Amino acid sequence: MTFPPKTIFSAIALAALMGAGTPAFAQPPHGNSEHLHASNKITQTDAAMRDLWLGHAFWVRAVVIETINDNKAAATAAENAAVRNAQSLAAALEPFYGKPASEKVFTLLAGHYTAVKQYLLATQARNSQGQDAARQAMLDNADQIAVFLSAANPHLPLDGLRGMLLAHGGHHVLQIQQLDGREYTQEAQTWDAMKGHMYGIADAMTFAIAKQFPARFE
Repeated sequence: MTFPPKTIFSAIALAALMGAGTPAFAQPPHGNSEHLHASNKITQTDAAMRDLWLGHAFWVRAVVIETINDNKAAATAAENAAVRNAQSLAAALEPFYGKPASEKVFTLLAGHYTAVKQYLLATQARNSQGQDAARQAMLDNADQIAVFLSAANPHLPLDGLRGMLLAHGGHHVLQIQQLDGREYTQEAQTWDAMKGHMYGIADAMTFAIAKQFPARFE
């Protein structure tokens, strides 16, 4: 099966598959008694955040698989679960940034999912222009999310966060190409890389929030 030439998304995803490291700002805080005192609460928060971000990847992957297999009922159920997951991700930020910010995050995550779904449908239709439009929508959305979260939290550097979100979009693109092409061995590798990357994003969010709101973690 022939796919369109690889874009920046695929290049970033391949770099992630080859072992690109997690940005420094995603590493846990350490080195003094204050951080040690808060470590248990940070660990609990990070575990919850990891579960939410991995849930996003899991349910979107399920949508892709069931859509390709033309299982409409299963695809709809997976899509509903993906929406609920996005609501939970946004709600997790509300105690720190307020309801308007939470609603904005949900809107941005909905835009991300819409672009991924558009790329999936365009790939099935062999519509290269549709694929290009969906990739651009993912690029624009990743930038919007990075700008919003970086402005909300000074411990989330814009360039680093943008890079992580672009790599995440790259994984979606590569995964859709591989599943559509029945390249299951390769997709298994992409899925492993995507899981690790989701943990990196979750860690970055958790530790940035802990730095911004230390009193919440005492």
